[in-house]
Amino acid sequence: MARKPRRDIFFEKNLFVYRAIQVAVMMVICFGALAARLVYVQQVEHHKYVTESERNRIRVRASEPVRGRIFDATGAVVAENQHSYQLVLSPSEIDDLDDTIERLGNLIEIKERDIQRFIKLRRVASAFDAIPLRGNLTDEEIARLAVVNHKFPGVDITDTYDRYYPLGSTYAHIVGYIGRINDRELEANKGAWYSSSAYIGKTGLERFYERQLRGTPGIARQEVNASGKTVRILEETKPIPGRDFYLTIDHRAQDKAIAVLGKETGALVAVDPRDGAVLAMASTPVFDSNLFLGGISVADYRRLADDPERPLYDRTVLGQYPPGSTIKPHIVLQALAKNVVPSGYSINCPGYYMLPDVDHRYRDWAKWGHGRVNLTDSIEQSCDVMFYDLAFNMGIDRLSAGLKEFGLGEKTGIDQIGERSGLVPTRDWKQSRRGQKWFPGETIITGIGQGYMMATPLQLAYSTALIASRGKTPRPHLQAGYRDNLTGVYRPFTPEPHAYEIKASKSQWDMVEKAMFRVTAGGRGTARKVFAENAYRIAGKTGTAQVFSIAQDSVYNADAIDRKLRDHALFVAYAPIEDPQIAVSVLIEHGGSGGSVAAPIAKRFLDYYLLELQPLQQQEREAQQ
Repeated sequence: MARKPRRDIFFEKNLFVYRAIQVAVMMVICFGALAARLVYVQQVEHHKYVTESERNRIRVRASEPVRGRIFDATGAVVAENQHSYQLVLSPSEIDDLDDTIERLGNLIEIKERDIQRFIKLRRVASAFDAIPLRGNLTDEEIARLAVVNHKFPGVDITDTYDRYYPLGSTYAHIVGYIGRINDRELEANKGAWYSSSAYIGKTGLERFYERQLRGTPGIARQEVNASGKTVRILEETKPIPGRDFYLTIDHRAQDKAIAVLGKETGALVAVDPRDGAVLAMASTPVFDSNLFLGGISVADYRRLADDPERPLYDRTVLGQYPPGSTIKPHIVLQALAKNVVPSGYSINCPGYYMLPDVDHRYRDWAKWGHGRVNLTDSIEQSCDVMFYDLAFNMGIDRLSAGLKEFGLGEKTGIDQIGERSGLVPTRDWKQSRRGQKWFPGETIITGIGQGYMMATPLQLAYSTALIASRGKTPRPHLQAGYRDNLTGVYRPFTPEPHAYEIKASKSQWDMVEKAMFRVTAGGRGTARKVFAENAYRIAGKTGTAQVFSIAQDSVYNADAIDRKLRDHALFVAYAPIEDPQIAVSVLIEHGGSGGSVAAPIAKRFLDYYLLELQPLQQQEREAQQ
C-alpha cells in the first residue's frame, strides 16, 4: 500500500501569509486610490460638480423685448408690432410628439409648412426650449385649446408680437423686413440671448439698426425639476423695449417717387442739400415686405427671385452704373479749381477727338459736332469732345482725385446694409486688379463717365447736392432721430460732415450752376423741352450711359438691339437755384436718352415736391403750432 506524500505545513503556512499580504496590499492600494479620488472630488473638483449640479437645477432663460417701431417724417407708422397668440410645444415634456401634433391638428388648422418649420426649429433648439408650432391663433382656436389644455402636457399658448408693415411696398427696400434667425446669425450673435426661434432684421433698416430696434432681452434664473418644468423664479430682470426710429422721408414723397417711375426698372433718389436728409429713395419694381413675415411661401419667393427685373434688388444703393454725362459739371469745376484751364477756355468740336499721334477717333454724341464751345456751352449741350480734352489735360490722377471729392468712388455712409462704393478708376486700381498699366485712351472715356467708372443712384444724388450746397452737404442719412422707450426722450440724429473740402471760388461755382441752369432753360440745353416754362429755376444735367461698346464707324440703333444692351437714361438736378432744397437723381435701366426719358420723370417728382407737398407740409406745421 502506497504511502501518502507528507504535507509541508510550514511551506503552506508561509504561502498563505504571503498571499494574504498581497491581498492586503492590493486592498490598501485600492482603498487608498478611492480615498484619494474622493478627496480630489470633494476638495479639488467641488466647484465643478456644484456648478454642473446647479446647471441641472437652474435654467437661465431670456425673454424677448418689444421691438421698436419705425415712423416716417410725418409720424405715419412704417413698421409696428401687432399683439397675437401662438401655440408652443416643449418636446422635453411630451412623451409622443407626433401623436400630440396630430391631435392638435384635429382641434385647429396646422399646415404642413407649420410642421416643417417646427421640425427645423427643433433641430437647433436647446433641450428645454418651447418651440412655436402655430402663430396668429384666433379667439375661437384659443377657446378650443383652453378646454382640453389638461390633456396636452408640454403644450402652451403664449402671447407674442408680430411685425407688420402698414404701408406694404412703399418702404420695402428702405425698411426691409425681419425673419427667423438662422444658424449663421445665431453664431454671429453669441451672447446676445437670441433663441433659436427668435426674429432678427434681415435687410434694410431692420438689419442696420437691429441692436437698437430689438432692445435688451430680459433674463430669468429659474429653478426647474427633472422634467424641466419651472418650480420657481430665483432672479429676474425685465426686458428693455427697443428704440422707436423716425425717418427723414415723408411717405407721400416716397409714394410719388414710386409712382413717377411707374413700370420702368430704375431708381429715384432725392436728398436735401442743406442737411443730407434723404427725401425719397425709390427702386422699382417693388415688393411687399409683409410677404416675408412668418416665412415667405415657396411660390411667392420663386416669383420674386425669378423675376428678370429683380424686385428684391435695391438699385439705389446696390446698383452700379456708368454715370455718363451727369459728372460733366463736376469735371468742369475741378478743371477750374485745379487751374487746368482758365474760365474762358474754349475749343472747336468737329464731332470727334483724337489723341496726339493716334489715329483713333473718340466720337461725340452729335455726329457733326457742336462747333466752337466754351465750358458753359459744353455742359449745356453736353459736348463730349470738350470733356475728352479736359480729361486728357487733367490726367487720370487729378481727374480721379477731383471726382472723389464729390463722394464718387466710395460709400456715402448712409444707414443701409450693403451699400456699394461705385468706382472711380486709378492707375493703382487697374494695376492691382488687372495687372495692367493705365492707357491715355482710358482717361479720355473716363471724362464722359464711361469706361471703368461706376456710380450708384444715391452717389449721383449726393454729388449733385454737393454742387447745390457748394461742397457743404453732410453725409446722406435716413434716420431723423430716435425715441428711447424707457425714458421717453427723443434724440435727433446728427449727420457726419462731408469727408472732403472742395476748394473752388465763388465765381467757379457760379459758372457751373449757370451752365446747369442752361441745360434746362438754354436755347441748346439737352433738357430744355422738358422744363420749358417751368415754375421754378432748376439746375440739371442729362446723361446717357453706354452699356456696351460699338465699333468706331458703326451707328448706334436702339431699335435694332436687345433691350438689355440699350443705354441707361440718367438725369440729375437741384432746385430751386436761389435756395436749393432738393437734389435728385433718376436712373432708368436701358431707358435710352436721359433728356427724353429720365428728365421728365424727375420733373414730375420735383413739381409735386416743390409745388404741392412742401406747401402742404408748411400748412401742417402751422396747424400744429
